[in-house]
Amino acid sequence: MTKISMKPVLLAAGLLFSTGGVFAQDNLVNALSNNHSTDSKNSFTFTPVINAEATSVKNQQSSGTCWSYSTNSFLESEMIRAGKKPVDLADIFTARNAYIEKGINYVRMHGALTLGDGGACHDVINMFALYGALPQSVYDGRNYGTSTNKSDDMNKLTKTILDNAVNAPAGKFDASWKSKYIATIDSCLGAVPEKFTFEGKEYTPKTFAKEVVGINPADYVELSSFTSAPYYSKAVLMVPDNWSYDQVYNVQMDDITKVIDNALKKGYTVAWATDVSEKGFSWKNGVAFVPEKDFENMSKEERTTMFNGPKPEKEITVEMRQEAFDTYKTTDDHGMQITGIAKDQNGKEYYIVKNSWGPSNDYKGYLYVTKNFVKFKTTAFLLNKKGLPSDIRKKLSL
Repeated sequence: MTKISMKPVLLAAGLLFSTGGVFAQDNLVNALSNNHSTDSKNSFTFTPVINAEATSVKNQQSSGTCWSYSTNSFLESEMIRAGKKPVDLADIFTARNAYIEKGINYVRMHGALTLGDGGACHDVINMFALYGALPQSVYDGRNYGTSTNKSDDMNKLTKTILDNAVNAPAGKFDASWKSKYIATIDSCLGAVPEKFTFEGKEYTPKTFAKEVVGINPADYVELSSFTSAPYYSKAVLMVPDNWSYDQVYNVQMDDITKVIDNALKKGYTVAWATDVSEKGFSWKNGVAFVPEKDFENMSKEERTTMFNGPKPEKEITVEMRQEAFDTYKTTDDHGMQITGIAKDQNGKEYYIVKNSWGPSNDYKGYLYVTKNFVKFKTTAFLLNKKGLPSDIRKKLSL
């Protein structure tokens, strides 16, 4: 698909969204809200087929921490699935810990690393293993006095500290940079309590993660699909926000929906990283699909009625998917949680997707996304390895 007409603006939105620029989430939502049809909700009839339980819709506000909101929401659903009482986990606590680890890597890599708010699904699991977890009631990350999440000012301050360390003259390296860096983050987001009381019992972040959340980080796997690496082996996820250079399992394109379907049928949800800077994605209408025609080839009427009821879709090929990724038509710019499957009035299946932009769209914070869109625009996804089909699990030696 040719995207020259729309990518210059929305690609910038995606990049700034992930790297802590001033565009941030609020403006990205505003840009995407312009892409909608006026009679969409009355033109679709969605019937849930599978609908896993999830916690309430949150709002990440002016921060590019969708990866933390979506994957912590996924962990909350994992608590429900395991029969536990779900806890509203502190998304910014996870992000705070990722900022620290990212800064350490930035200095080790002499500044050759993406900074800012961006991250990946695996960062939540990794930070959980390293630092533990906190409930939102204990740590909201708003110590700097604002009523909403906002990280731009902090990112400017911390980048200065990191760059001073990286660019120090020979023999003048400041070994205290890390303590200054962490102190600056905590002055903006709030210091982490060594101990806290939750529902009448005292915990540390580590004991809270073990005793209350109760997940095992080793139970989770992240997958993607690219032709640039052998199938059913591990490869580095080649996106700028993979600051930890984590590897993912590389599966075939059709395995993406096969795995997600299997997981949902078994009661598992999925943390999903994707590209939302698409004409076929409408946040306002809560629908995403891959139009049969490229947008620039549509008539005015076709453009204005894109989301007024089910439309034919383009068939996705492996070559299309890889070409879109390699030419920046697919950008890794948002994370959400797939919680179920629904059918439209024609019997076509869509994934039910929980977002973190508040309950402000036609479906109160949820979207209905076609399987073709997921095949085409998924950059990575994370799930409990027990949700993998047995044949794929065997191929991955899991």
